[in-house]
Amino acid sequence: MVLEKVTALKEINPSKHVSVSGKELALFKVDGKVYCVSNICTHVGGPLSDGNIDKNIVTCPWHFAQFDVTTGKLISGPAMKDVKCYVVKVEGDEVYVDVD
Repeated sequence: MVLEKVTALKEINPSKHVSVSGKELALFKVDGKVYCVSNICTHVGGPLSDGNIDKNIVTCPWHFAQFDVTTGKLISGPAMKDVKCYVVKVEGDEVYVDVD
């Protein structure tokens, strides 16, 4: 596991885009817990961190594909596959992501 510090917890309100180790990531705060998925929609690359979040479901702002941010699982198309989900660790006010 390769944990990298990506942001402060207070900066995720309710989502935040970060670039770490060549990866574009979207962080989401859901019920006080932080989740991380690829920021790139698997349909045509829309920025998921800019999408609407309702509970644990994010809707891509470009073509409205939906993903569960807690698992990366595709909920509805037009995307055809899940987004990558990353392990998150919070220590105090610092958020770390396993980018390996």
